[in-house]
Amino acid sequence: MEKKYLLILSFFLCISAFAQSNISLKGKVLDKNTQVPIEAATVFLTSVKDSTVIDYTISDKNGFFRIDTKSITKPFFLKISYMGYQTFKKEIQSIAESKDFGILQLLENPNNLNEVVVKSEAPPIRIKKDTLEFSASSFKVRPDSNVETLLKQLPGVEVGTDGKITVNGKEVNQVLVNGKPFFDKDGKIALQSLPSDIINKVQITDTKTKKEELNKQASTSNNASINLTIDEKKNKGLFGKFMGGFGSDDRYESSALINYFQNKRKISVLASSNNINSTGFSMDEIFDNMGGGRNSSMSYNSDGGSFTINGNRFGSGKGITRSNMLGVNYADELVKDLESSGSYFFSSSNADNVNRTKMITFLPTGAINRESEATTNGENFGHNLSFQLEYKIDSTASIFVGPKFTKSNSTYNTNSFEKSMNDSGQLVNESTAQVFDDSDRGSFSNSINFNKRFKRKGRFLSLSFDNENSKETVSSLNKTNTVFYQGSNAPIIRDQIRKNRNLVDKYSAEVEYSEPVTDSLNITFGLNYNSELKSDDRNTYDFDLGSQSYSIANAELTNYMTSDKKTFRPQTGFSLDNKKLNFSATVGPSIVQFANNSFYLGTPTNLTKDYVLPYATARLSYRLNKSKSIYLNYSYDYDFPNANQVLPVEDLSNPLSTVIGNVDLKPSSNQWGYFSFRNYDYATRSGYSVYFGGNLYGDQVVSAVTYDSSIKNSTTFENVSGTYSSWFGSSWNKTIKREAHNFKYGLGFSANYGLSKGFINDEMFEAKTLRLNPKANFTYEYGELLTINPTYNFTYNDSKYKNYKTDGASSFIHRFNIQTTNYWPKNWVFGNDFGYTYNSNIADGFKKDFYLWNTSLAYSFFDKKMTAKVKVYDILNQNQSATRTISPTNIRDEENTVLKRYVMFSLTYKLNKFGGKEKPSGNRMIFH
Repeated sequence: MEKKYLLILSFFLCISAFAQSNISLKGKVLDKNTQVPIEAATVFLTSVKDSTVIDYTISDKNGFFRIDTKSITKPFFLKISYMGYQTFKKEIQSIAESKDFGILQLLENPNNLNEVVVKSEAPPIRIKKDTLEFSASSFKVRPDSNVETLLKQLPGVEVGTDGKITVNGKEVNQVLVNGKPFFDKDGKIALQSLPSDIINKVQITDTKTKKEELNKQASTSNNASINLTIDEKKNKGLFGKFMGGFGSDDRYESSALINYFQNKRKISVLASSNNINSTGFSMDEIFDNMGGGRNSSMSYNSDGGSFTINGNRFGSGKGITRSNMLGVNYADELVKDLESSGSYFFSSSNADNVNRTKMITFLPTGAINRESEATTNGENFGHNLSFQLEYKIDSTASIFVGPKFTKSNSTYNTNSFEKSMNDSGQLVNESTAQVFDDSDRGSFSNSINFNKRFKRKGRFLSLSFDNENSKETVSSLNKTNTVFYQGSNAPIIRDQIRKNRNLVDKYSAEVEYSEPVTDSLNITFGLNYNSELKSDDRNTYDFDLGSQSYSIANAELTNYMTSDKKTFRPQTGFSLDNKKLNFSATVGPSIVQFANNSFYLGTPTNLTKDYVLPYATARLSYRLNKSKSIYLNYSYDYDFPNANQVLPVEDLSNPLSTVIGNVDLKPSSNQWGYFSFRNYDYATRSGYSVYFGGNLYGDQVVSAVTYDSSIKNSTTFENVSGTYSSWFGSSWNKTIKREAHNFKYGLGFSANYGLSKGFINDEMFEAKTLRLNPKANFTYEYGELLTINPTYNFTYNDSKYKNYKTDGASSFIHRFNIQTTNYWPKNWVFGNDFGYTYNSNIADGFKKDFYLWNTSLAYSFFDKKMTAKVKVYDILNQNQSATRTISPTNIRDEENTVLKRYVMFSLTYKLNKFGGKEKPSGNRMIFH
């Protein structure tokens, strides 16, 4: 115990000693000719000996800067860099006291456009007009780290436990490598598999549409895009990683990524196979592909059996998944001015799950209690092929084509049992079901964009065409037996095959012309046409005992239904774009023809209506200064109901629920608004963001459900007004460096509040739902020896009901996690990931809390090209998946199969050959 207190005391004494050795360096940066202060100039200190970055800051709007750093006993340079100016450099032998350098002047670079920046002179951070650029070599990461680890070191960049990346509070929705997708635009593969030491710069901009990008327009998006540029010396070579592991309970994992880069030509091959619920491409240096490890969104959710790549979901979504994947990515300039990129994926997965659910459905005079159990198995095979081709016709015109093909086959079988009880606990009905589905799906989509910019700034012509065509055929064997213990309903016994054929054809064409009024004001004129055709062809055949085949047509469960919506939208608008303000607005009518048809029991039903509806959008982005910005967005549009919601045709496919449409339904209006304010000060490496928004609905389509005494229900649909949803959030983060000590703090808060309405047993109910989610995280790093990262997340859900037997329901969840990584002694890495989850009001029979503890011990050898690891998942053997979901009509508690304790042994080999030479071992240039 005394040793423990002595260690804590020593730690704080060290911190105090470091604080006492800190000094402050300050000054003011001016333009030499105009004597105007220069805002956002990068002021940094580098070692004379090896150009290592010691510390840095950013000048404020008055040109002032201040660097709080340690005493420096060796020669160093004070450097100031700003785009369009010559770099200021002053050599200083040593400094032990605070100093004011006074006024420091920058001289404008006459060759601004052709400025050449020597790599060693590159500042850690550079703020351009619409781009934030980080020099990767200036930030401390271990030599074996992936790109995601590098991003975590950048000021203002946050990587959540769910993998979501934000920059100064703005969510990143696109990650590119040298301007091109690396397998997929969401960047998961690039961030987790590419080594950080091949990256030269990390460039962050607002995400642009293809039209905005080609016409050099300001972004109207509220998302950010990251572009990773590869170091020239690493852009020619062969590199990759191969890993294989085997463990207890027949658990296994394997993955391989090999990259061949030759300037603009880049070829990458990715392969993986595992049965531990992993995407298979994670190159985490601690846990590899282990589900539930750091950087994994699978630690505490029940959806751990699935993952998404390039917009395609692999795995069943619940349970334990065995998956295999092979992917190829290619990028090149095929001929002059024709750039191309493409990727192909093959995937297969097999998932097993056991589900147990308890659900309470609220009624005006009581409640329905349901309990169910289901054992499921799902298998999927998929092919995904996509291309991007961009041809620059000349300096002002270009055409872009982006086709995408998918093909998949899946089988799904389940055995389930469900029973329903009334408020008194009496058994009302129960059912058993055996279902086997076999489905094939194919799709083709394409995006074609042509853009022509004219001589006058702001004048352009844009043409675009998009299509999405898909076909799905499903053969479903259903054996169900439903028994009613209350009321007069006879048992429903089914033994049948259903054959469904679903088609979706979407086409969109748009032409837009922009005419400048002034240098910053443009007027736009456009025409937009959209066509969306959906068809659902259902055929059902009962089992014939005589022929022992499914050959008896069941007319009640056979139906053909189509929905065809055509929208013509002439629109006009304007945009104002200057140094600080970007504002755009578009208005116009939506001329809609909405046609729905069905053929049921020999009777055709046709319903066609025409509408002329208003449409409007407006966006405003205002930059108060280099660190503060405001964003506003508003839209007014209409949503249309589905065919089954408006056609008066019964759907009897569910024995316990009949659905019939309402021909009098109206389209639902939707007003959407959003506001955000962001402030990040790179000088102090701290910042915060605040946002809020919401939807206000008019004539929203809601369900109207009527139950009989057997708890068999009939559902139709009605319009209601006055419903809404809203959200609010904020975040704050700060980084402090003290010699080898690095502290990173983060606080976040989000909330949702909404009003929902519906009808049960002919009575309207109202549900007001509130969700609060505060969270906190802290990271402490001691040089390259130790990292400690605790996080805490609290979720509170509360619902208030009107016209229900119950007045409300609430629950809360505590989640605490701490990750520790120790890199001592040399060549050894010891990592731990410990979490605790507590769920307050989960139903009886479900465990309220559990611990999840994963650990890993690794040793590198053979010049660090090989790494041997032993990993243990769920050391305490307590992992579980018990969740509670509160909705306006019910409370659902659910439990699914999860991975339990296993031990894994793995071996990793790294290949790094750049410019034909093996990469030398040792550390990269790092920021101390």
